[in-house]
Amino acid sequence: MNTNARAAYMDASVATASPARLLVMLYERLVLDVTRALEAQRNGTVEEAHRQLVHAQDIVLELRSSLHTEDWEGGHGLASIYDYLHLQLVRANISKDSSLTEGCLGLVTDLCQTWRAAALQASQVA
Repeated sequence: MNTNARAAYMDASVATASPARLLVMLYERLVLDVTRALEAQRNGTVEEAHRQLVHAQDIVLELRSSLHTEDWEGGHGLASIYDYLHLQLVRANISKDSSLTEGCLGLVTDLCQTWRAAALQASQVA
């Protein structure tokens, strides 16, 4: 698949996705970014690790800013997780510490799996 076709496919996928699917897609990209950052840190590719960690930070900030904490009981707890995750991603980037990045990867992987399961459950109810 060439780059233009891939971009068109992704644009169409995003444009037609449900809000739950969009959230899962964001989390999947977050997992990918942190995975790539960890690999880059382990390989000593500082610039690539930085680029991936900054993109991951941007996603976490977007997730945090779009969270309506008053709309549900767990909102404040999730906001705290996002704040912690963002801080850890920044620390991992500044210190170039792969153990911090690895911890972030575990957290974002768990969050992604949780939201994927919730989206699946919601689609079966609807």
